[in-house]
Order: sequence, then C-alpha cells, then structure tokens
Amino acid sequence: MLTQLERSILAKEARLGVVGLGYVGLPVACSFAASGYDVVGIELRPERVAQINAGICPIQGHEPGLAELLAEVVAAGRLRASTDASDLGDRDVILVNVETPVDEEHVPQYHALRGALASVGRAMRRGALVIVESTIAPGTMRDVALPLLQQASGLTVNEGFFLGHCPERVMPGRLLQNLRSVSRTVGGMTPETARAMVALYRQIVAADLDPTDCLTAELVKTVENAYRDVNIAFANEVALICEAIGGDVWKVRDLVNKSPGRNMLLPGAGVGGHCIPKDPWLLVHAARGKDVPVRLVPAARAVNDGMPHHVTDMVVDALAEAGLAVAGARIAVLGYAYLENSDDTRNTPSEPLVQRLRALGAEVVVHDPHVAEYAGPLDDALRGADAVVLMVRHDAYQGLTLAPESGAGSRPVIVDARNVGLGAGAPIQRTIGRGAGVTPAAGDGA
Repeated sequence: MLTQLERSILAKEARLGVVGLGYVGLPVACSFAASGYDVVGIELRPERVAQINAGICPIQGHEPGLAELLAEVVAAGRLRASTDASDLGDRDVILVNVETPVDEEHVPQYHALRGALASVGRAMRRGALVIVESTIAPGTMRDVALPLLQQASGLTVNEGFFLGHCPERVMPGRLLQNLRSVSRTVGGMTPETARAMVALYRQIVAADLDPTDCLTAELVKTVENAYRDVNIAFANEVALICEAIGGDVWKVRDLVNKSPGRNMLLPGAGVGGHCIPKDPWLLVHAARGKDVPVRLVPAARAVNDGMPHHVTDMVVDALAEAGLAVAGARIAVLGYAYLENSDDTRNTPSEPLVQRLRALGAEVVVHDPHVAEYAGPLDDALRGADAVVLMVRHDAYQGLTLAPESGAGSRPVIVDARNVGLGAGAPIQRTIGRGAGVTPAAGDGA
C-alpha cells in the first residue's frame, strides 16, 4: 500500500486533506494545491470556511503572496474548505495542523489535537497516511496519536494506515517563504513511511528533508524553539544588567557579535506567538518523572515572561521623572501583535503590559495597524498622551518622531521597548537595555 501511495504522490494523483486552516494549515493547503494536488481543508469556524471558499484570505498582516495564491487555487478548483470531517473519507494523505497549548501548570492541552485525530480516525480510508504537523511534546505520537487513531479507525498502524510527524517551521510574515525554503525533519513510524513523506514534501519544499523517526522529529522541534527562548532570555538579562549599571546593550551586543562564534540575539519587551512561549514547556514535560534536574529552560521562561512587567516599571519610573503619576495618565501603546507587520496576537507581550498599566490606574489606548480592533488613526491614539510605549517594530512606526506637535502631550514620555529610535527629541525617553542618560549612537534604532 505504501509503495502505491508513494507512486500516486509522485504522479500528483494523491488526494490531500488538511485539518486546521490557520497560520500553518492554510499556507500548507495552498502550497500543495498550487503544486497540482486536489486538497480539501477542514476547519471548525464556518466564517473562515466561507471566506476561503470565496477566495478571500482570512489571515491579515503582511503575508507576501498568500492572498493571491489562495484566490488562484480556489478559482482553479484545487482547494475547497469544509466544516465536515467526513470529507476526509476519500483522502490519501491527511495533514493535521491544530493548536497544542499548555495550561497554567505548563502541561500540554491536547483537546484540539485529540478531537482532530478522533475525527480523522473515524473518517479516513484504509491505506491513508496521517501526518501531524503540530508541535507536540516528545512521546506524543507514540502515547497519544497512535492509540487514538487505531481506536477511532479500528485499523492497525503500518498495516491499515500509516503515521508520521513533520513539525512545521514557519513564521508569520514569511509563511510561504518558510514553507519553501526552510528544511524539515520528517519523522515516520517506519523508515518506509518517512520515505513516502519525503516524496510528498519534496513537492513544496526546496530545502533539506531529513527522514527520521517520530520521537526525533518531536525532539528537534521542541529543542530548537527552547534553544531560541534561552538565547533570547540571555539577551534580555544582559539588557537588564546594562540598564541597571548605565550601559548600552545595543552597543554591547554589536561588539560581542564581532567575536567569532558569538551570536547574541536582540533583547526586547518579551516573547510572544504560539510557539516559543509554549514549546520549551513541551520539551520539559517530556522529562517529567524521569529524574532530570530541568533548570535552564524554566529560568529562561521566567526572564522572558517578566519583560512586559519590566517595561511597565520603565513607564512608571519615566512618568515619575516627569512629575506624573501612572494613575490617571494617558498612555499610548504602539503595537499589539507579537511580531512586526503581523496580525497575530497570540501570547503577545503587549497584553500583560496593558493589563498591568490599567491595574495601576492608567488610561491605556492601544494602536496596531495590523490588528483590526486597534487599527484606528495613529494620531487619535497619540493625542493627549502623557506616555508613548513602542512594543512592536511595525514598519508603520519606523522613522516616527514623537514631539508635542505630533499630537502627543506637551511633555511626552517615550519608552522604546524595541530600539526603534522612537524617542528622538522627546524630553524624557527610555530605551530597553540602555541606562538612563546614555546617549544613543548616531543612527541607532534605525
């Protein structure tokens, strides 16, 4: 069966299903459809299904090529969306892309994954290949996905159906580009399954496709995001030290990175998105009960989660220097998405900042050109502001100079949490990682 499936994949006769049409599933479905496959996407939100079937992209923000590609493949009849999982019954390959959050105790919550896999199991035909692209804790394919699919389908893995894990490596703003140009770890329950998966992904991926087992694929994805989280935390902790002793982390970083083998990352207001705040905890979860002294990853998470609160403290201190109390102050927060030029607000650092400022009695006005709820005129957000906080490096904020004539208050306090250079000319300005009174270098923040 698997050999025949591989032949149909190479001939582009295989019929594909994609479960979950969000930031990952939608570009995946569009990419395979553009490559010549017949694709059906399953999505629980009827309004999103209606948009997609009308050729309208539901993902906003700067996402090069996606809206055009979606319109093209829908018009060509190669992609359609449905809320009915039974439409997967004639699919040869089914890719699962659903959220896998963690709870307050950092335990994986697989409600969406379990629901999706149960629906897939009940609907899938004999001989189908199921690929989980969602990021999951190491061991989840063996302990959750496999038994659930077998139970729901009544079939046996490697006989009645085939199973693999190929975690996504995409980022908002570069979804299609990442799909095409970033390597993938292709984990199969057997080497033969991994080989068939490589044949499939080769149709849309120009980079390396590394066949391996499911556990290794699970580990690779969670480790790579934990690695990034730890390195961001290091940059943030250095920024805090520099602020405290009157240094400039931006100068320090530039010079550190001139030393061979060093690549200090950018500090900032915190870490957001669906992946990095969560995936390190998925890795840690795999070690629970294994007598492993896990210390570094939780420490990094604490540093990064604490950055929005540090920005709040910067605002309070700067207002006090201006002779203003935070209670009653009007504060404009620029940027609510977690990433520049994106509409993705998942785990955004701006949320805890806004919550804490409001808890302290401030009047907070949020602006974000890519988030519909906050996309009003920028001048309206700035008008009468006692303080302006830059949280996201959106292109719309690059080169923005805030002075009294721009609509801000007569003595605006500027807190630049992304080193954009927002506070040029402001009476009181603070930049994350730069000690009070430190003069930025020429062109800094540009």
